[in-house]
Amino acid sequence: MRKKYAFLTIFLFIQCVEIYQCTHLKGTFSSSDFFKFLIKFGVQKTAGHSPDTSQGYIFGNITSKSHLFVPITFVVLRRSHFIDYYKNRVIFDKDEACNRMFSKLNKRAYDPQCSHDGKDYLRRIPCPTGELCEDEDDQWHVVNNHQFTYVFKDFKEPAFWYVSMVACYHNTTTCEWHHYDSHSPYEINYDIWLVNGSPNSSAFSTYQFSFDRQSTLEMYILFWLCYLVLVPLQCHAVKIQKHPVTRLFTASLVLDFVALSLNVIHTLKFAMNGEGYEKIQMIGDICDILSRTSFMLLLLLLAKGWAVTRLELTWKPLVFAIWLCYGIVHILLYVWNLTEVDIIEDVDEYQTWPGWMIIVFRSLIMCWFLYELRTTMLYEHNTQKLNFLLHFGASSLVWFIYLPILALIALHVSALWRFKLLLGITYSADCFAYCVMAHLLWPTRSEQYFLLKGPSSVDLEELDEFNEAPHIVNNSYTSLSSAGSIDVAHYEDQPKSKPAHA
Repeated sequence: MRKKYAFLTIFLFIQCVEIYQCTHLKGTFSSSDFFKFLIKFGVQKTAGHSPDTSQGYIFGNITSKSHLFVPITFVVLRRSHFIDYYKNRVIFDKDEACNRMFSKLNKRAYDPQCSHDGKDYLRRIPCPTGELCEDEDDQWHVVNNHQFTYVFKDFKEPAFWYVSMVACYHNTTTCEWHHYDSHSPYEINYDIWLVNGSPNSSAFSTYQFSFDRQSTLEMYILFWLCYLVLVPLQCHAVKIQKHPVTRLFTASLVLDFVALSLNVIHTLKFAMNGEGYEKIQMIGDICDILSRTSFMLLLLLLAKGWAVTRLELTWKPLVFAIWLCYGIVHILLYVWNLTEVDIIEDVDEYQTWPGWMIIVFRSLIMCWFLYELRTTMLYEHNTQKLNFLLHFGASSLVWFIYLPILALIALHVSALWRFKLLLGITYSADCFAYCVMAHLLWPTRSEQYFLLKGPSSVDLEELDEFNEAPHIVNNSYTSLSSAGSIDVAHYEDQPKSKPAHA
């Protein structure tokens, strides 16, 4: 019965996708701003068999309570035209800035007086309240209850389109551009929707996302369902075996599950209203970073033999300092990507200098991890523990190395596909690592090689000192029984030494 309700919940969860709308922008353009960039939106390739339901659309309302003696400009451009337009916005003389921004668009953008052969890139705003925009000459091409509509049809390839507003107006007599310099303040209110697929069709589902974000909701839900199985199993394991390693791993796994759940909530909400919960998404991203850093700490501790060959950890300050530095750098990279990377640039977080720095840092930590693991294995002779360390090292190495390789591959992938590639491989690698670690640390298996403290356990610190003494040739012990007794290996040339007893 529970399974039946679970499947029903999942079915209804997925069916919610069918009522989605599109990316929604709502805000104000103020007279204190000369230029405002709104969004970069990926429009999908138009399907030849159903062009009307696979085209891209931008539609909405742009009005103002203020009176503008001439209209300013709403601009929608492809990247090839947008770069020159965008880079000239910073010129101090705004009249000159307007001239340069639109110098190449004068003949490419349609204007009824100056450019009859141009394309439909510009709109004069604000539009009259309750009426169509001045440039809309056919009301049948405008989405119902809206003032303007852009339609994008491209049968060759998907493309990014850039949406912005600028306080420039076109002199239709001289065909020149000028800065709208108003001494009285004005505000323009906009309510804009962007969608892949016809907004009048009920058939489109998650295509309201920008093309580079399509199918991300399905990815999040798929991995969320995997974690929905893995997390309860691990919580059950930590109840059976209350061990520091198990607890640290469970904390890392739960953090990752929380991060994924928050991202699912944000993406679902975005699909429903085109806006989502940005703060929830940011909290989810921070939890994801904390999860990966805590998982890295666990790998480093196990590589040094903590709780497997010894309970006393050597070089504690160094281990925790490296872990802390990696976490701080990772968070700084996230903040840098949000605040410093220009949205019009087709780069991801690992194509910036903080991104390369964290990849180098991660690669150095991986080398140190391998060195510590090799050292631990050299001083270990118990077959079960060696088998654990071998499998642990192989799976951990995959987790360490996938990101540098992925970053190099992403350099050669179009920005239209890059985000989905990074998201899919990153979550796959993390999920694989957690599944393998849960398997290796399962209580019935890990009790064979974990050092478990009991009420009658020996003083293992003294045993470690004894085992590391220079006069000992074989410095390993074979197993630690549940009663706390330890069988110490036979030591050559030491007939007087006695085995340790509980």
